[in-house]
Amino acid sequence: MPKSVILLSIPGLRERDVAVMPHLCEATAGGEIAELVPSFPSVTCPVQANMTTGKLPQSHGVVANGFYFRDGDRLEMWTSPNDCIQAPQIWDVLAGRDPKLASAVWFPLHSKQCRADYVCTPAPIHNPDGSESLWCYTRPPELYGTLRDELGHFPLKHFWGPMAGIPSSRWIADSAVSAARKWRPGFFYIYLPHLDYAAQRNGPDGAAADQAVAELDEVLGKLTAAFHEAYAGELIWIIAGEYAITPVRHVAYPNRVLRDAGLLAVKQSDHGELLDTAASKAWALADHQHSHVFVAGGDSRLATRVAELFRAEEGIAAALLREDLGRCGLDHPLSGDVVLVSSPGSWQAYYYWLDDAQAPQFARTVDIHRKPGYDPVELCFDPATGSIPLDAALIQGSHGAPAVDRRQTTVILSTHPGMFPAGAVRDVDVFGVVMRHLGIDAA
Repeated sequence: MPKSVILLSIPGLRERDVAVMPHLCEATAGGEIAELVPSFPSVTCPVQANMTTGKLPQSHGVVANGFYFRDGDRLEMWTSPNDCIQAPQIWDVLAGRDPKLASAVWFPLHSKQCRADYVCTPAPIHNPDGSESLWCYTRPPELYGTLRDELGHFPLKHFWGPMAGIPSSRWIADSAVSAARKWRPGFFYIYLPHLDYAAQRNGPDGAAADQAVAELDEVLGKLTAAFHEAYAGELIWIIAGEYAITPVRHVAYPNRVLRDAGLLAVKQSDHGELLDTAASKAWALADHQHSHVFVAGGDSRLATRVAELFRAEEGIAAALLREDLGRCGLDHPLSGDVVLVSSPGSWQAYYYWLDDAQAPQFARTVDIHRKPGYDPVELCFDPATGSIPLDAALIQGSHGAPAVDRRQTTVILSTHPGMFPAGAVRDVDVFGVVMRHLGIDAA
């Protein structure tokens, strides 16, 4: 009988971090460590989908952290429907091949329709008054009540935003331990996001990032010890760093460039200017170090004009047209007509207003589902004003650009030797590594 496999997904984990994490080093002593190369775009949703399907976005459809559906002019950030994942994930394959091999997924993305036996992930709750709160979706449904009684409510305010910190990753780890003790699933996926926060806000090489590494290592020490007790030691651990966060000193504003060129439209509201995607000839869905630019009607000549507009723009390393996307695995209907790639030291903000006095009300709040793009400045709440500053230059670390050197790669570790292919491991290789050690032929 194969040992149970635990896959930890820890964004931002680097080899230099591992060297100062005694609990992680102890847990993986006798195993191996290898370079992990994230595929472009190396941002959360695509990389996690790459690892759990063994395929690139052109096959699984997760092209970014946000999705724009041209049919219906609908934009969804972080809450896209599950049918966006068009390839089976590890837990889906296990359910089809070996129903006796139970799986658990803890804080994955797009999990409500997955075939895992046990699930815990954040999910929006739509309240009768029209507001939304965010608790947890669990399978079985009564699991969240049990976890709430044991651990308290999931600390949402520490999962994202100005108070993001170790309590959220600690809750995820502790709740996973609770499930492991009850069910001992043969495969367990756990996402611990803690290293993302300080590295983006303050830079990946400063004291705050070092403190985050130490805090996470404490959590990992307790997690691995509790799991080994629950499973009587019959475990294989695989720890994947997803992507590396690198320093940035420049920010690009693709929507402002498009607006200056007369291609982006806005509409006035009582709460400031709103991006009018339907009326725009071109607009950009910015996401860390890349953007998907959507051109009205998919007009190829207009797309070429847009690409030319950015090829001399500071901070933009490449403007990829549709015919270029196949080479990076992004040739999918949900991709933009142009994909903008940042230089390593730059990132892209979604801002589209030209005067801060006209900025939409949500720009100064933590509101990840309404903003037409990713906004790491939500980490930088200003207590003096009680709002998020409109200063994208505050961000000191980012990720997403192609990994062209080792500073942009991360690491993968295991508790057992001989698990990884020779040389650098790609994110899409993780799927096969897990399957082989569960005794599943994933061909």
